[in-house]
Amino acid sequence: MLKRKDIITLNIEGTEFGGRAYGYVGDIRVDLKHGIPGQEVRVYIKKIKEGIAKGEILEILKNSPLEDEKTCIHYGQCGGCSIQSIDYKKQLELKEGQVKRLFDRAGIKDYKWLGIEGSPRIFEYRNKMEFSFGDEEKGGPLTLGMHRKGRYYDIITVDSCLIVDEDFRSILKKTLEFFSERNVNYYHTRKNEGYLRHLVVRKADFTGEILINLVTTSQENIDLEDLVKDILNLDLEGKLVGFLHTINDSLADVVQSDETNILYGRDYIIEKLLGLEFKISSFSFFQTNSQGAEKLYSIVRDFVGNADDQVVFDLYCGTGTIGQIVAPKAKKVIGIEIIEDAVKAARENAKLNKLDNCTFIAGDVKEEVKKLYEKPDIIIIDPPRAGINPKALKDIISFNSKKIVYVSCNPRSLVNDLVEFQNSGYKVEMVKCMDMFAHTPHVECVVGIQKIQ
Repeated sequence: MLKRKDIITLNIEGTEFGGRAYGYVGDIRVDLKHGIPGQEVRVYIKKIKEGIAKGEILEILKNSPLEDEKTCIHYGQCGGCSIQSIDYKKQLELKEGQVKRLFDRAGIKDYKWLGIEGSPRIFEYRNKMEFSFGDEEKGGPLTLGMHRKGRYYDIITVDSCLIVDEDFRSILKKTLEFFSERNVNYYHTRKNEGYLRHLVVRKADFTGEILINLVTTSQENIDLEDLVKDILNLDLEGKLVGFLHTINDSLADVVQSDETNILYGRDYIIEKLLGLEFKISSFSFFQTNSQGAEKLYSIVRDFVGNADDQVVFDLYCGTGTIGQIVAPKAKKVIGIEIIEDAVKAARENAKLNKLDNCTFIAGDVKEEVKKLYEKPDIIIIDPPRAGINPKALKDIISFNSKKIVYVSCNPRSLVNDLVEFQNSGYKVEMVKCMDMFAHTPHVECVVGIQKIQ
């Protein structure tokens, strides 16, 4: 009889969206945070409730037959690319199947399933990375990179990461070298002591512009002029256009700003997508795969269809990329986004692209939609992972828009929202997945929804 604290050997029989895996011991299902079908693993049973056990993988005893690809040297240690060992075509098949099963379980039927589209590049595709300072073991040398798989505090230096290009790797190495030589301490969250927190690097894929943001506490006063010079002297393929220094004394382990100073250049980069230009600040949301974003937004534009003389709402609009891509033919685009910095960028981007029919509002969607007097012909929704706030969902439905295009990075919350749309007189017409995150378990979905009553 399986019980809590048991250590067992388990064959992983399947996976669900987000990388979750499962296997069976008799009639008891054992759920795991991650895994690949066909792996044999040693598992610690954390708890059992109502015939379902929660387990933690202690060791991979045998690789899956699916794992036949060469991987980077950090694979299996870094918590990033969890399925890099699988052939990319098979990755797409797994993701497509996982999303389709979520739609089936939610009872969503009678729509066109348009499959999944792969990322144009499967390596060196990311345009943003948030690296953390720390150590790999207590008292060890300074590290800069990503969290060790399944660990909260341990940081692995990912100087050979394959999902970013050589410019990212060079900047990481030089920054780590600079602070290691000077014996500068990283910030210890448990002690609330130390200086170094994060290194955020953004690089526009189509323009090559690079923006660096060093995030520290205010506990030390270190001259960073030489670091900026060192980075400027690197033989980079792209061009460094800005170097920022952000002070963050928050206890939370997140990148946020108490104060941000420009040490060099400017505080934004310019990226080009589908003939438009977008100004991206260090704190703005922007899709992390630029070439994939072009494909994603092309799918959205196809789902929107004829927007001639239509009023379009772009909800959770970020820096206004999607709304501006449909704006050239629309009568008017109204975007809402809670992050003020992103709204400021959206307004600047509209001016940059000479689009005078775009209005962007800073505020929470659930509050701001109540204030809109115009009625939308088309609504585009791109909410955070949690999906649409239930109050906002009711207000969105009450607009009785003829067409809704829902873009989601979390199919789990997506299908829950789609059920509510169906119950309110809407029909799911078509669905397509777009893989923006090769070698990870994540995927974007685009859904076309039509008013039927």
